[in-house]
Amino acid sequence: MTVTEQMSSLGQILAHGDLHSLFQPIVSVAERRVLGYEALTRGPSNSPLHSPLTLFAAARQTGVLSQLEHACRKSACRRFSELKLDGLLFLNVSPDSLLDANHQPGRTLQLLQTYGIAPSRVVIELTEQSPTDDFYLLDTALHHYRDMGFSIALDDLGAGYSSLRLWSELRPDYVKIDRHFIDGIHRDAVKREFVGSILQMAKASRAKVIAEGIELEEELAVLCEMGVDLLQGYLLCRPQEDPPSDARKMLPAIGQAPTPLGEEGCDLTALLNEQQAVSISTPTADVLEAFRAQANLNSLAVLDDAQRPVGIVHRHSLSDVLLKPFATELYARKPISRLMSNDFLAVEIGQSLQQVSRLLTSRARQRIEEDFIITIDGCYQGLGRVIDVLKLITELKIQQARYANPLTLLPGNVPIQQCLTRLLQQNREAAVCYVDIDSFKPFNDLYGYAKGDEVLLCLAHCLNERIDPSRDFVGHIGGDDFLLVFGSKDWRTRLNQLLEDFQSQCRRFYLDEHLDAGCFVSHNRQGQREEFPLLSLSLGVVHLHPEHCALLDASELAGLASEAKRHAKEVPGYSLHVIDTHTLQERPTQVCGG
Repeated sequence: MTVTEQMSSLGQILAHGDLHSLFQPIVSVAERRVLGYEALTRGPSNSPLHSPLTLFAAARQTGVLSQLEHACRKSACRRFSELKLDGLLFLNVSPDSLLDANHQPGRTLQLLQTYGIAPSRVVIELTEQSPTDDFYLLDTALHHYRDMGFSIALDDLGAGYSSLRLWSELRPDYVKIDRHFIDGIHRDAVKREFVGSILQMAKASRAKVIAEGIELEEELAVLCEMGVDLLQGYLLCRPQEDPPSDARKMLPAIGQAPTPLGEEGCDLTALLNEQQAVSISTPTADVLEAFRAQANLNSLAVLDDAQRPVGIVHRHSLSDVLLKPFATELYARKPISRLMSNDFLAVEIGQSLQQVSRLLTSRARQRIEEDFIITIDGCYQGLGRVIDVLKLITELKIQQARYANPLTLLPGNVPIQQCLTRLLQQNREAAVCYVDIDSFKPFNDLYGYAKGDEVLLCLAHCLNERIDPSRDFVGHIGGDDFLLVFGSKDWRTRLNQLLEDFQSQCRRFYLDEHLDAGCFVSHNRQGQREEFPLLSLSLGVVHLHPEHCALLDASELAGLASEAKRHAKEVPGYSLHVIDTHTLQERPTQVCGG
């Protein structure tokens, strides 16, 4: 389309309001509820401007971006109100339009008043498509929105021209991680590190993190394991004109996912305090009396008619409000919904202790004396205490440290045995891999123990790089022997990458003369000088199938992995030998000479 044609088409769209609003849910995994919906716009279906990318690019090029964004917000607010959607409404706004001289402050508030939407239910989502230089003016514009009761979200974190500075300067209530860092996160350690850093910064800045663009179950599993609670993407729900409201149907596998192999399979049953809750219509005076009657009661859950949590009341928060002059008289007969907090954590009883701990520690506003809500299928069961979670996690950490290898800090033989036992009890398919370094003892004798320790630390790093922490396990048996347990389906690819990683990393440990020769001379076990090849890995794998788990115990499974490793070591250089439990016989599938 020419510029003239674009202007003509845009003029007709703006004049007739010919825009379609779609909504994509943003889901809280822990609470099994929809936090809100992002409004997304499409142009006329029979128009070259149907695509949002083309539509907004044309508006920016022809100088009508501010008018188009206002028309989009009008369409979204109208449709949101017609559908009677619960939760928050996320509206996209570009910095360009806020800084546009034609931008008219206050128009969004007028729209909300027209369609009966409270400003507290609206999140202005800042989308950055071009460099932003005037941070002061932008900050002023956003303060205008905040003063009216809106929340602020920063979209596409990590992809924009200045998104980190925007985060620092504007202090948004929500940050949305760009899809690039979510795509394939289950197989990319660097992306996991990036998301982990975002979670830490969010905690410091009191922002909530939303991961968008989730398309694979493996991505979802890793994000949940890392403690990312708010999720959005095609895997959960595509943008729709009439979106669903039941988060449980969008998250069918969450909660049934097996416990990560490196963690104890401990749910929240032991932490459950079956404290009676109150309804959303309970008078404040009755809630106050409940706190007075129970000196050790910290919190009360507030439920709707379907026994689902909609809020929580904390003793300290209620006391702060009622200490104000005439507050008791003012609120005594009012329903507790007027004073309850909507910012609460509700988790399913089947979630692991570690998952809940990560969710609690990622919440900037969670206080240690406050409680969280425990549910079954979204219905209230009772409360849990933060301090109890922290105590149990501390005990587990102490136990893990007691059995960790002192050099690599990886789990030692006791956690390895526990991992194999859990694997068999859960009847899970897995690949159990025994990892051994070839020529390590003569290398250690020639180069010294300090250099040998560096090699072991290097291998430990390579192993950690190749596992998916939500599905896999890595332990250090001792010396140069390690154990990998893969729940991931792509374990063969990961092992091939491990071989390449270790071979590349090890080059820095040799003298140039040994690198050039491809070998070194050291003493063998009989004390005689012998020529040895450069370090390599022998990998012995047991491919375990669910139907064979009942036929083995942990010691027998470890023995099979050791047997597979012995076969691998018979092949010079880098080698891989697989025993498949379908036959319970050795079956080499791939041998790589080094």
